[in-house]
Amino acid sequence: MTPDLLEAGDVLRLPIVDGELKLGRRVELGEDHGRLLARLIDECDWRQQEIKMFGKTCRQPRLSAWYGDRGYRYSGIRLEPRPWPPLLQGIRRRVERLAGYDFNSVLLNYYRDQNDSMGMHSDDEKELGPRPVIASLSLGETRDFLLRHKTCKQQNIKLPLPAGSLLLMQGDLQRHWRHGINAQRRPCGARVNLTFRRIIGEPSRGAAQ
Repeated sequence: MTPDLLEAGDVLRLPIVDGELKLGRRVELGEDHGRLLARLIDECDWRQQEIKMFGKTCRQPRLSAWYGDRGYRYSGIRLEPRPWPPLLQGIRRRVERLAGYDFNSVLLNYYRDQNDSMGMHSDDEKELGPRPVIASLSLGETRDFLLRHKTCKQQNIKLPLPAGSLLLMQGDLQRHWRHGINAQRRPCGARVNLTFRRIIGEPSRGAAQ
């Protein structure tokens, strides 16, 4: 299902059980969204990570980059942060004002075309704390964001995320839901997604302060 949206100022609250989900449908970032997309693709340190699935090593079907003050580990991957460039610092400040929350790290995912995807997962690593707040900013092509409840099979949500949208995942959502983005048959252009988060723990050696 695609949920109804409930107005709450600049941010819309999406009715959902076992968690909190809010959406800013088109946020102001101080620069044309298309230009920001091009700059991120050109300027970020993109890498194609390798992960282990069912005992086999394979490459992720997208490119990614990690910036911030702390390292992060997920799916057997250890990410060491690169210092915040001015471009990401400016975006972070605007996202923090909208979210009402401070972030110290960002994971960027670059979906090059319709073949790139993100498998269903929860952002529930211990470094994020028990009830993490994650702000997910989308630029470029609209892709469907999928949510599936872990125990209630009837609870499935498909949410199109257009350029300039900001999705806030809060409360117990990561404990009870998985999310992801499927590959699709319809050809589409590039999309970059920035997921701002707060990592709990000691700063990584050499990280920007």
